[in-house]
Amino acid sequence: MSDPGILDRVRVILVRTSHPGNIGATARAMKTMGMSRLVLVDPAAFPDPVADARASGALDVLHAARIVPTLEAALEGTVMSAALTARRRELSVAPVQPRELAPALLQQARAGEVALVFGTESSGLTNHEVALCTQPVTIATNPDYSSLNLASAVQLLCYEARLAALDPKLPEAAADLARHEEIEGFHNHLEAVMRAAEFYDPATSRRLLPRIRRMFGRIRLEREEINILRGLLAALQRKLD
Repeated sequence: MSDPGILDRVRVILVRTSHPGNIGATARAMKTMGMSRLVLVDPAAFPDPVADARASGALDVLHAARIVPTLEAALEGTVMSAALTARRRELSVAPVQPRELAPALLQQARAGEVALVFGTESSGLTNHEVALCTQPVTIATNPDYSSLNLASAVQLLCYEARLAALDPKLPEAAADLARHEEIEGFHNHLEAVMRAAEFYDPATSRRLLPRIRRMFGRIRLEREEINILRGLLAALQRKLD
């Protein structure tokens, strides 16, 4: 059934935004779609009067924005995150379009908090930042002129999320999915075991970890599955010691 209130579980995360006006315009774009959870990762200038002016009636969303130093901190507690990217990343999960993303994102929001992640205006998100997110998403712009303003991109994805929230066929809650920090803990644990077993050498196997992230990223790991994998790794560590 439709559930507009579920949008309260959607974070909009802006990473290293360089122009404060884009932060204000983002707050306005969010409010028109009934969303209010804005998180800023290391913004160049905020608070700022230019941001206030561009918010135009959405100062409540803007002034409630949370500022954090890293994307990892912004994603803490989320069960799914969608990273906007203009191009296909070689070692990432295949991107989807916003209309395909939105129902899946809100289905996961029934189980926990989710996020829409946007990079800096000039260069977007880094490969590492995209890898930290669950699902890349791309907008089908004109290939001859693909430039899209940051706030416009936020508006488009928030609109699709609102449409999905209003859909009476919105899927029921997903399984007990692992949180971002639990998945990162597993990847860190796996890397430590691979190093100890001399299976992984960062000097000669720089593409191995991204490939492993892509492999596990194709599925939505549940908390119980993470616990099984971490238990297996702990047992291997004891053998190695």
